[in-house]
Amino acid sequence: MRLLMRNTLVLFLALAAVTGLAYPALLTVVAQRLLPDQANGSLVARQGQAVGSRLIGQPFSEPRYFWGRPSATANTAYNGVASGGSNLGPTNEALLLAVRERMAALTASDPANAAPIPVDLVTASASGLDPHISPAAARWQVPRVARARGIPEDALAQLVAEHTEGPTLGILGAARVNVLELNLALDR
Repeated sequence: MRLLMRNTLVLFLALAAVTGLAYPALLTVVAQRLLPDQANGSLVARQGQAVGSRLIGQPFSEPRYFWGRPSATANTAYNGVASGGSNLGPTNEALLLAVRERMAALTASDPANAAPIPVDLVTASASGLDPHISPAAARWQVPRVARARGIPEDALAQLVAEHTEGPTLGILGAARVNVLELNLALDR
């Protein structure tokens, strides 16, 4: 029995050292060497100061900025610690009410815009942290942002087109616009 307990303890300690220390340390070193930007959170800097991450949405509410998808995280918007969707189904009354309220707020922010509101401006992503919107959602906001900034709509539409990313590897996902990077480009 003692031999069995000793062997079990030795095996446990060996596996804990390999999976809990050696493997994570190796992955950290490899990631820092090969992909340092991603390993450090894909941070976006302005004037040498980190202002956000390319991977986590940010709350923008001023008319002069593009707005991202609604966040479904608990307590505060885009809370990385509380990532997760609302888990509300398409027929859930709470979700329908939230969508109606978001649509009303968007319509109030730009009453002259009669175009249909893109769905990603009124629904949260599965993680509740999505930093991207569709090109259609960005184009829908162009008139409001152009008016607020005194920029011609054509110039702003061109900026949106310049910040539109294609599908990953050309086939995965859909075209998208990173809201933080687009808004930082607006401030330049």
